[in-house]
Amino acid sequence: MGKQSPEAEQEVYAQLAGAIGGVAIAAGCLAALKNALGVPWWATLLVAAGILVALGYGIYKLRALFNRWKNGELRKGKQQAAATAVASPQTAVDGTQAVEDVPVHPGLTSALVTAGVLGRDEVIRADEVSVEKVKTGTVYDFLVPRGRTYADVERRLAQVAGTFGVTRLHTTLERSYDTERRARLLVLDEPPFTRAFSTPTRAEIEAFDGVPFGHDVTGRLAGVPTFDKASLLIGGMTQRGKTTLINGIIACLLIAYGEFDLYLLDGKFCGLAKFSKIATRYEASDDPVVFESMTDELNRRSERRYKKMQEAIRERQPAPTFKPVFFIVDEAADFFASDGSKEGAEQARRITEKARSLVAKCLESGISTVLLTQRPATNAIPVQVRDQFLYRMCMYVASEGTVKVTLGDTYFETVAPINAALLNPDIKGQGVLFANGRSTLLRGFNFDDKFVWDVVDKVRDRKSEVLETAPPSPLKQAIDLMRDKGVEFMPTAELAPALGVEETGPVMQGRRLSPLLGAAAGKDEKGVRGYHLADLTAALMSGS
Repeated sequence: MGKQSPEAEQEVYAQLAGAIGGVAIAAGCLAALKNALGVPWWATLLVAAGILVALGYGIYKLRALFNRWKNGELRKGKQQAAATAVASPQTAVDGTQAVEDVPVHPGLTSALVTAGVLGRDEVIRADEVSVEKVKTGTVYDFLVPRGRTYADVERRLAQVAGTFGVTRLHTTLERSYDTERRARLLVLDEPPFTRAFSTPTRAEIEAFDGVPFGHDVTGRLAGVPTFDKASLLIGGMTQRGKTTLINGIIACLLIAYGEFDLYLLDGKFCGLAKFSKIATRYEASDDPVVFESMTDELNRRSERRYKKMQEAIRERQPAPTFKPVFFIVDEAADFFASDGSKEGAEQARRITEKARSLVAKCLESGISTVLLTQRPATNAIPVQVRDQFLYRMCMYVASEGTVKVTLGDTYFETVAPINAALLNPDIKGQGVLFANGRSTLLRGFNFDDKFVWDVVDKVRDRKSEVLETAPPSPLKQAIDLMRDKGVEFMPTAELAPALGVEETGPVMQGRRLSPLLGAAAGKDEKGVRGYHLADLTAALMSGS
């Protein structure tokens, strides 16, 4: 062995001295204990050994308790005890057990507690949960604890989504109609509409209970239950698929509603042209004068319907039924704008009031309005007009404030709102539909041209048959006369004598023809007053 270093030798001497000192202290303690107890040495050694063992065990227990506190095991133990208490047998009033022991569903319980849906002493029972894998994600069907409802989950849906590691757009929640406690939560595997769904068939559209607008995130058809006494406002930034969406909605309306009158104002000049041949009135224009003319016509039509309703009430007759009317306007914001002049400001004010009256007052008479705008700014569609819409849909926009312009100032205070500003702008045609107090994320249909043409042709054939079989009337006589002559316009001075109007003055002729035909007069390109064949045909088809 080599020679030890001076430091090593000093360490050995220190340990030896410490051992000698420890022995001396122990001997002194034992002697003092012997004198205090007055017992022999062997008894003193046994007592000392017992004291040391007890102290060692106490120190061990204190150290174990400290380690559990530091690792959070005490808190988890209390939560597990509470969970066991909830899931353990319940005692009835008579002292008998009501249910058997049921384990807790750890995943849902942890997620809902973390999201703030449940308290820390509440759990989701494993026997009240079913998990189903679907093609787009996972569906959790479960009951919340007694005293809670599905609405507790719905109010915290964004937080629930976060506990699953996804966004609010990845989740949907459905309620049950057998109990308020049941909730059906879908968590998508990937962002919504990452893969496009197949367009529906005519049979699927006919089978839908209402009017479908598009697919929801699961691929099912989604829309509104009815357009009776309801109007729709659609907003979104340019090139987000609004025109494709409205073309799909019109096609679904033609299938779902069957007979109705369609008024189209195409602010894009060709966005709604596919339906021009079956429209009661079709205008491709961005001139506010045209918009005002169409609102005037529809307001007058509504007044005539209200008079018939009043007459029925006075005569104690059943309320008359009217053919539905849809007024659809693409790029509506352009018609409310003012050029800054005094005349322009007056025109904007006048159009705003007429549009408000149309949306607010015509619903009871069966006239619904659909406005689309690519500029959903605060002043794009006047507030007094926007507030009248029952249905609202917002496609991708740049800010939360713009979402409120379309969906309403209090939208984010509603149950389970969806922020349209968070939509993927690269996926066109998707938007948030807010109807009947609930939000639905959907993507509109993109029908191919052949499908749309087939729908349009069937409607046109049906309208032609109605026109051919219409009973004799001055209106039918005027239409037949213009069709026989092959003209699209006939001056009042020429049409009046053919219909037996004896007056010769143009003013008196116009006064006689207007109620006789029930259609508004117009002018040709030279300013000559008369009637357009399209307007007369529309009047005959509409009936009121």
